[in-house]
Amino acid sequence: MATQSGCAKRETDAVRGIREQVLHRGLSADPSGLDPHLITGLPEINVASALFEGLVGEDPVTGQPVPAVAERWDTSPDGLTWTFHLRANARWSNGEPVTAHDFAGSIRRVLTRSLGADNAALLFVLAGAEAWYQRSAADFSTVGVQAVDPRTLRLTLAHPAPYLPTLLAHPVWYPVYLPALEKAGGATLRDTRWTDPANFVGNGPFVLKTWRRGEIIITDKSPTYWDAAAVRLNSIHFHPAADVDGEERAFRAGQLHITEALPVSKVDHYRREQPGVLRLSPFLDTYFYRLNTTRPGLDHQLVRQALAAAIDRRSIVEEVVRGGQRPATSFTPPGLGDYAPPDRLDFDPDRARRLLAEAGFPGGAGLPPVTILINSSGNHRIIAEVIQQMWSSLGVSVQIDNMEQSSLFAKRRTLDYSVLRSEWAADFADPKSFLDIFRGGSSNNHTGWHSTAYDQLLQTADHTADPAARAALLQQAETLLLDEAPIIPIYYFTTVRLVHPAVRGWSDLPLDRHPYKHVWLEN
Repeated sequence: MATQSGCAKRETDAVRGIREQVLHRGLSADPSGLDPHLITGLPEINVASALFEGLVGEDPVTGQPVPAVAERWDTSPDGLTWTFHLRANARWSNGEPVTAHDFAGSIRRVLTRSLGADNAALLFVLAGAEAWYQRSAADFSTVGVQAVDPRTLRLTLAHPAPYLPTLLAHPVWYPVYLPALEKAGGATLRDTRWTDPANFVGNGPFVLKTWRRGEIIITDKSPTYWDAAAVRLNSIHFHPAADVDGEERAFRAGQLHITEALPVSKVDHYRREQPGVLRLSPFLDTYFYRLNTTRPGLDHQLVRQALAAAIDRRSIVEEVVRGGQRPATSFTPPGLGDYAPPDRLDFDPDRARRLLAEAGFPGGAGLPPVTILINSSGNHRIIAEVIQQMWSSLGVSVQIDNMEQSSLFAKRRTLDYSVLRSEWAADFADPKSFLDIFRGGSSNNHTGWHSTAYDQLLQTADHTADPAARAALLQQAETLLLDEAPIIPIYYFTTVRLVHPAVRGWSDLPLDRHPYKHVWLEN
């Protein structure tokens, strides 16, 4: 009798994962690191949010702030003092309690300038934080953070910030286990090996088990997590994608439950053939190009304005990316409460030519060549090639250079580029999350541009209690930013990904952060 063993269909990772509660998630790039105080990219945040937890979490359906390590908090009548009461059963993955001293020490680490935390400015909402970061104050007790006792943390703000709970869900506010960092070389040194699995200590619902760079990151359910009983997944396998086409092939082959992106050429196919796995959702994220304003040619405002006016954003979203994205007429996307962004950007190639001529480069003559630097993953090359054609029509010499994400970030930090593919996803649901990154001295600016008038408008907005007056100041600041043009917004994102029907607890959220403790798999 013939055996059927040779004909049996091999069980895929996705099918086995459903049975074993192992989620396979794609990442758009190989994470450059997992230190929550240093990461800035979405692939890094997508992993770190499984490994750490802050004072405040996010509701899996609405995205609104919910208690996490802090079981509750109180706010003073003037909105300047916030007192957080930590859970008695919050634990690190080594079993040690998570304390207010861990949070205070972690805040001090982020604000230590030598660490070079790109998101340190998100902590400047604390009284005295910016001055201490700039070393104009020597005593850390001047910073508005105090561990009152092991389970009580008090934050004193520089100005009222009703958005503080959503801000606190950002990874830069996560606590780290400082003894593990010291053992690995020092808490304020970059690029130590404390995030290697053998050294790692976290406080999230999952703990790091395996990290093979460029291949896979495996996180297992943490038995010490305070809410472990609510966590239904046993493990999450994160798979970095060398390219977006490979990620889509992995999904079709049953190797992934969730992709981070989708090739633009495949969107219409899935709309027709498999609409049940195609997930399009709004995302508070803007795709844009940074311009190095210290480079000859790009140091001229009119040249930057010309490059902005030469981009046909509508054709890019309708004919290239095709995932429900919208042309960007501002840097801040719509959907940030009652804030109405200024409408300053449009496609006007004739104006672009006039601006180039007025800048002294008629028909592009004499303008130094421009190189668009992109990272290798995603759909960035096809977008860059379209923009290359648009700028070439002005007579501008344009090249495209691609590299993996960690190398690109290194060039970004040192301004070693001319034009840089960028995106900014909201850290919290407020216009400040976008506009603050271009303040003078911001470690996320990376353009060489600085405007005292812009900084003053943002500072005045910080201390303006009336919402309408505050919004008007932020609109003035954004108008100035768009006119000076150190950046060129291109489109407002949607998330365009494939999600296996077995995935549960994965809601469409405007910040695209999904609490894994609420995700599970079910046939």
